[in-house]
Amino acid sequence: MRKTPTVLTLLLVILATYWSFRVLLPQYNEGETVVDTEFSTDRALQHVKEISKEPHGVGFPAHKTVRNYITAELQKLGLETSLQEGYTAGDWGNLSKAENVLARIKGSESGKALLLLSHYDSNPHSSLGASDAGSGVATILEGVRAFLKTNTTPKNDIIILISDAEELGLNGADLFVDKHEWLKDVGLVLNFEARGSGGPSYMLMETNRGNSKLISEFIAANPEFPVANSLAYSIYKMLPNDTDLTVFREDGDIEGYNFAFIDDHFDYHTQIDNYERLDRNTLAHQGSYLMPLLTYFSNADISNLKSLDDNVYFNVPFFKMVSYPFSWIMPMLVIAILFFILLLISGFRKKVLNGKDILKGLIPVLFTLIVNGVVGYFSWQFLKWLYPGYKDILHGFTYNGHAYIFAFTLFSLGTCFYAYYKFKVIKTANLLVAPFIIWIIICGLLAVYLQGAAFFIIPLYSFLVAFYVHINQKNPNPFLLVFLGIPALFIFAPFVKMFPVGLGLKMLVATTLLTTLIFFLLLPLVTKYRKKGALAFLSFLLFAGFMASAHMSSGFTNDRPKPTSLLYVLDTDENKAKWATYEHRPSDWTSQYITKKAADTLLSKKTISSKYGSNFTFTNEAPLKNVPKPTIEVQLDTIVNNIRAVHLCITPNRPINRLEVFTNDVDILKADVNGIELSEYFLKNRYGGRLITHYISDKNYTDIMLEVPVEQELELTIYEASNDLLTNGLFTIPKRKENQIPMPFVLNDAILTIQKVKFE
Repeated sequence: MRKTPTVLTLLLVILATYWSFRVLLPQYNEGETVVDTEFSTDRALQHVKEISKEPHGVGFPAHKTVRNYITAELQKLGLETSLQEGYTAGDWGNLSKAENVLARIKGSESGKALLLLSHYDSNPHSSLGASDAGSGVATILEGVRAFLKTNTTPKNDIIILISDAEELGLNGADLFVDKHEWLKDVGLVLNFEARGSGGPSYMLMETNRGNSKLISEFIAANPEFPVANSLAYSIYKMLPNDTDLTVFREDGDIEGYNFAFIDDHFDYHTQIDNYERLDRNTLAHQGSYLMPLLTYFSNADISNLKSLDDNVYFNVPFFKMVSYPFSWIMPMLVIAILFFILLLISGFRKKVLNGKDILKGLIPVLFTLIVNGVVGYFSWQFLKWLYPGYKDILHGFTYNGHAYIFAFTLFSLGTCFYAYYKFKVIKTANLLVAPFIIWIIICGLLAVYLQGAAFFIIPLYSFLVAFYVHINQKNPNPFLLVFLGIPALFIFAPFVKMFPVGLGLKMLVATTLLTTLIFFLLLPLVTKYRKKGALAFLSFLLFAGFMASAHMSSGFTNDRPKPTSLLYVLDTDENKAKWATYEHRPSDWTSQYITKKAADTLLSKKTISSKYGSNFTFTNEAPLKNVPKPTIEVQLDTIVNNIRAVHLCITPNRPINRLEVFTNDVDILKADVNGIELSEYFLKNRYGGRLITHYISDKNYTDIMLEVPVEQELELTIYEASNDLLTNGLFTIPKRKENQIPMPFVLNDAILTIQKVKFE
């Protein structure tokens, strides 16, 4: 192949890759004039700005302020609002009082209602909640405003539920599903969420049965920028990341759609989840979902969206959404295999293929998969060793994470170019056999074990056409080969970024392996390049450049602040106090109280719970402070029919945010906290002995009733925490520097007391 086609085809490949990302999101234009009947990102941003001024988790002062703001905005739209209040603990054992905000738009008919859902509480204790889920609330407020401006009466009622206490255990949704009379009217839910502050919003369905009707109706609603695939939902179902919509599906058998964005994951649940960092294109994307779906489903028959059949589905540029039934999976696999066999026979007959060269073609395939797989697998461990501060980003996605994705993508490409540079003397057709076999094995496994990913076979058909071309032509048209490689780029390129962004940099192995597999599908074109050695060198050079860029931004700055943590822990039984942190590399702020040299164990590793099971990393002796401990009153301790019943009431003697109770290794037969019976599922699956976490709002006491076998001795460990370490008059803790933020997912800036109660 001559030099000019090489350059042009490479540019076309790069352009196709760019376009696979570009078409995922609408483009926000600041100050753009938008008519009243359309969704305005600028108007939605004003809601985000108001909602995210302060942390507004349950029990925090701004929580009520945000609730009142949302209520007032709904009333400005002419809607009658109501509050649903009540205690619930859900399946997570997190007790709180939820205060849901509700409104309803009356439809002209008596069919099932469409429910719009997002939550207004931010994650305790420092998150400003601009993205999670101020963006969802703002999307609904602005979308409903635009809808009402059309002055059309929908056929179906539209229920607006801005739920509370989602961050604590989906408690507001649980309260609505269990106790609100409107539940019986709901036919479909649209839920708006976030797990970062940018990127495309993925549509993830929730259904107890098949998805075929849900996906066909979604396609019929015709959102302009759909980003959805059946693989993402298959993975989502495997992960412990539920949303409010999960409660509707599990407890109410009501289906729906989640719309959630996951990029810029480092902002998730942090103080920097703020108005400024929310991606405007992302907010526009949420609006681009809501408006067509609101119009469509408010007038469609949503009383019968259940189906026993499943569909494979995926988004692709120009075609938007492609969907086909699961029943096509095996026939498509068989047809691809038969087509391949016929091409093999043809190739051998024409003496284009020979067994020796086919076997040689297996060597670069195995070499690239092994090298890139090993490098990808150990990359995150290596990076954490090289930059210990990364361990304190519990999300697992660093501020410079995108640079690492680019870097290891380029490393994988360099390895591939180098491997095939070494085997340039083998005819292209022979080099294509081994990659196809690898791909067809993958597709076969997916067809059996992960059918949501069965669309992976689509680009394989283009590959087979390219294989046919190489068998029958000595010098295929390079632009035809580019065209045949485009399906692989359009479908797979976004996954190279999606896996490490959504699941953390530990998934860089998915980036390196998927890049390798995409390279295999482009081999019909790449093998014709004469300068593969130069392309390998260029790829490794760019890899080094991105690694250097990542190194330059590996430190912490005002824009990339370091997560820090500090607690004062008082053991009231031993009358001993310690400073404690979750940091693996203590900051200068934390080191005023704790250093690595001061490391020591704190009572036991079973301290207060955290999202990722984090334990204290370092502790140090602390001065005793007169922190009031809670009053614990045992009101009942009796034995009936070999069952010991215990009733105690815990009353705080200081303002607190959270009370947590652990038990020793005993069987809890029944548990009731503040009149809420803990689920049997939770009691059987308690992690680390945790019994209950009570997020305190207006009700101070925690009333616990337990039943345990009489032969088992019960011991309770009670943790009482307030997030006021930096403001409490007993302490003089300086403020953090501007390049530091409170560490998310753990108890932080807290005064923690520990007290044990034994029942012998």
